[in-house]
Formats: sequence, C-alpha cells, structure tokens
Amino acid sequence: MEIVTPEKSVVSEDAQIVMAPGSLGEFGVLVGHTPFLTTLKLGAVRYTDADGKERSIFVSGGFAEALPDKVTILAESAERRRDIDLERAKAALERAQKRLDDQKKEEIDFTRARAALERAMHRMRVGETR
Repeated sequence: MEIVTPEKSVVSEDAQIVMAPGSLGEFGVLVGHTPFLTTLKLGAVRYTDADGKERSIFVSGGFAEALPDKVTILAESAERRRDIDLERAKAALERAQKRLDDQKKEEIDFTRARAALERAMHRMRVGETR
C-alpha cells in the first residue's frame, strides 16, 4: 500500500487489508481484489500492517486505485496518527465552531468554515485512536 500527497510519500508498506473513505462509502481491499479507481472523501484510511497491527492515516480527499496486489492513494493531504498535533487540531475545531456560531454577526464563507470543522474533527478522531 502507498499513500502519497503532492509533497511527500506518507506510507509505503505491506498491508493485509486497507479500509478507506470512498466518496460513495467506505470500502475495503484485500489481496487479489478486482481493480477499481475511486475518489476519496475526508476521513481515515485504516489498514492492518504485515504484523497484524491496525494503523490509521488521516486523509483530506483524493483518489484511490486498487489493483490485485497494490493499493495506491493519492491524497490532497495525509497525516499519520503520530504526526497529528491534537492541541492544534482542537484549536482549529474551536475556531471553526466559533466561526459557524458567529455567522449571523458577520459574513463568512460557510462552506469553507464547515470544511475546516470537518477536517479538525477527523484529524482529532484519527489522532485520539489508540
């Protein structure tokens, strides 16, 4: 399995199963899967590594290609659980909630504020998973 962003390679390792947030719903891929290509939404890519440990990676959209022997994820952005700064994610969540709560007082880009809120929530979920 590989997860890459425009800036870097985030993960490149063997996986037993990969679960990802497809735009039409979560999907899973095992070795020998029928090839397909799909878009991804915001969420967690979960996989079981070669040692049987479950791992989580936060992705903020992109594309996934499943082949019988490989899954490649091209993500807009991606972070391993250990790289997520929970304090920063919590601060971003609070800022986004405040912006949405104050929307009547000032003109805001609702779509952008909602997207920031969702990113922060998913990053915190992945970061807090043990």
